[in-house]
Amino acid sequence: MTRRRKRAELWGRWAEYFAIWWLRAKGYRLLEHRARTAAGEIDLVMRRGEFLVFIEVKARANIESARDSLTKRQRDRIIRSASLWRARYSGYSDLHFRYDMVLVAGWRWPVHERAAWIPEGYGAQDLL
Repeated sequence: MTRRRKRAELWGRWAEYFAIWWLRAKGYRLLEHRARTAAGEIDLVMRRGEFLVFIEVKARANIESARDSLTKRQRDRIIRSASLWRARYSGYSDLHFRYDMVLVAGWRWPVHERAAWIPEGYGAQDLL
């Protein structure tokens, strides 16, 4: 692994831990960090009230590039992974769920985008 890649990996891990701390301060409870499923990995699985939240953390030089870095392919993978996670932990099946993003740029407070995307076939009322 190159030095640049190692540095990017460390920055991404730091951003995940920063997002965990920040979201916990906002009342979210961490259920799993770096949840692995057969379809891929989910950065954070958290709960707040009656919501099960699957969160992708993106750390970039600025908020716009962090927001733009989540591709449709990545969103689809997260949706598949979340479906497998929910099947594995059926005790959370009564909760509403949504897909959020936490965007980290520089040394600013993160930007939390609730319901950052809605899967095809769902309406906003289905998730919120």
